[in-house]
Amino acid sequence: MARHARRECDPLWWALAAHSLLFAPWALYALLTQAHWTAQLVLMLAISAGTNTLYFIALRRAYHFAPVALVYPLARSSPLLIAVWAWLLFGVETPWVGWLGLAVGSAGLVWLAFSGRVGDTRHALPWAVLAALMTSIYSLSDKAAAPNLPGFVALMGFLSVGYLCAMLALALMRRCSEGRWMPTCRPHPLIVLGGGLAIGSAYALVIGAMRELPAAQVVALTNLGIVVAALLSIVVFRERSAWVIRLSAAVVVTLGIVLLQWGGHV
Repeated sequence: MARHARRECDPLWWALAAHSLLFAPWALYALLTQAHWTAQLVLMLAISAGTNTLYFIALRRAYHFAPVALVYPLARSSPLLIAVWAWLLFGVETPWVGWLGLAVGSAGLVWLAFSGRVGDTRHALPWAVLAALMTSIYSLSDKAAAPNLPGFVALMGFLSVGYLCAMLALALMRRCSEGRWMPTCRPHPLIVLGGGLAIGSAYALVIGAMRELPAAQVVALTNLGIVVAALLSIVVFRERSAWVIRLSAAVVVTLGIVLLQWGGHV
């Protein structure tokens, strides 16, 4: 739905604001009272909040130059980076089939992104790559924090800190450039509500899954959502431009996820 919102309405900001209004008050209380507070958790919270803020800044900047269809798959092509950081920093081994799955999935995401190549790709690309880099960092910090966050609501509180920081940073940037704190318009209320309900709760489930699985594997699994979004754009929104290429790229992404899951059991 965000693909059809006007860019000047800044749907990212509205989604963050809706999340903060709906969840932050009680989720932050749960974080304060239920989390097992340690120096490591405080450090991971600071890293996660900082990189989440940079992620949303980079993502919005990329959207300034190119549409969601090109930017978002590139921003989500981070599982390969996550596996590299986990190997270099923590010695986490990935079987060769898993590496192959990560590479195939990343290639599929890049193919999917460039299947509808429109807009100023040259200027959008560095920001999309920065968003992917930030995703790889906060994914590892969130995995390290997860054991100290019992329950779903505490996880939501952990995320709410980063989302509040990102919302304030985006508002401050707008204030400096446009002289106003809020966007000039608002997307359709259903877009705002849907974004607010999903943007945090979905990722809290991801962090919960990281308790049981490697971060790269979990983030790669979430990219099935991009496959579903590609199918919805073709079937529901009837965006038939280059649909054969987009469908083929979605199949490649799915193949990469299958290989990664197989590699996890080798």
